[in-house]
Amino acid sequence: MTTTIEIIVLICIGLGVFLTLVAAFGIIRLPDVYTRNHAASKSSTLGVMLILVGTFIYFYASGNSNTRLILAIVFIFITSPVGGHLINRAAYYTGVKMWEKSARDDLKGKIHTKDMSNH
Repeated sequence: MTTTIEIIVLICIGLGVFLTLVAAFGIIRLPDVYTRNHAASKSSTLGVMLILVGTFIYFYASGNSNTRLILAIVFIFITSPVGGHLINRAAYYTGVKMWEKSARDDLKGKIHTKDMSNH
């Protein structure tokens, strides 16, 4: 394995660990369920994907290509943002309050929780 590949692997895994730590601090420090979920679904998804990409590059360069890592990357890329969106949507429709200083509520008055039984 060349030094260039080792540096790429180190950068991928280092950035992945950093983004995962940022997501953990975001979950702890952010004020409401919507912003916490955003930190959890976006930052940790990218962090875990970078760690898996770095791991895949390492094994591929050493001659042991592992297709399970590619499947894990695709699975996390598809399911984590969708899961985060559905959790936020469920929180909104059940009436979980937003942080007072957060962005405007574009859905307020347009969608009623009683109407969701028909959808």
